[in-house]
Amino acid sequence: MKCPFCGITNRDRVLETRTLNDGASIKRRRECEACGRRFTTQEEIEELQLFVIKSDNRREPFDRKKIINGMRLACKGRRDISNETLEDAAQDIERMLYNRLEKEVSAREVGELVMEHLKAIDQVAFVRFASVYRQFEDATQFREIVNMLRRSTVRKN
Repeated sequence: MKCPFCGITNRDRVLETRTLNDGASIKRRRECEACGRRFTTQEEIEELQLFVIKSDNRREPFDRKKIINGMRLACKGRRDISNETLEDAAQDIERMLYNRLEKEVSAREVGELVMEHLKAIDQVAFVRFASVYRQFEDATQFREIVNMLRRSTVRKN
């Protein structure tokens, strides 16, 4: 640590340490051994900033709210799907993406994860989301995805 008063580095001692924000950061009171002055430092966890690469190659920061809004729209008017269920799914998706330890993820990968989670929550919401996400243009694409759902349901039973 560099003393803000005399500029000497690595010649200080910690007098007191406190945790802040439920352990997310640490505040330390230090004393420079060279000049004797005291100063305070604060350490925080540096989180990985995740960026989503859109189909037109734009980059934008990952936003869990967008996932929740998309899932909520797909679930609109469906049986009782709680906000908590959607929040949990979005949190799971976010955790999966951050656990990859990569700085960038394609919008396609995010969309596929959303569809995977929606398939487990509600099949109609899954088809709605897929139709927008995959930009269905005719009824045959709907039929294909419904047939795929049927096949996966039959395999589970």
